[in-house]
Amino acid sequence: MEPVTCYIKERSFLARLAARYMGGHQIAMVIGRTIHLHGTSRENFLRHTWWVRHEICHVMQYRELGLVPFLWKYFWECIRVGYYANRFEVAARAAERDAAIMERVKIV
Repeated sequence: MEPVTCYIKERSFLARLAARYMGGHQIAMVIGRTIHLHGTSRENFLRHTWWVRHEICHVMQYRELGLVPFLWKYFWECIRVGYYANRFEVAARAAERDAAIMERVKIV
């Protein structure tokens, strides 16, 4: 299977809004195949392997479900069980220890 091409957007307005909502200073969030960053640089983000793997897991979730279905299911999970227990976040935290996930993507 051909690796999925992922993109990184620094100083993302969407990530800034998410950081404000979550009460954090540094945040990465995924929309489709783009990892949006706020409060951190591309270089700093890429140095944290666990963080990259976490976000790559979300890229793969989008790929599997599609943009709108993923967003709908993700937000429904947050409403139903909360952010931390959200099955998509649980899977992404598990992926933080999975080196093989990086073989499935190419970050440009």
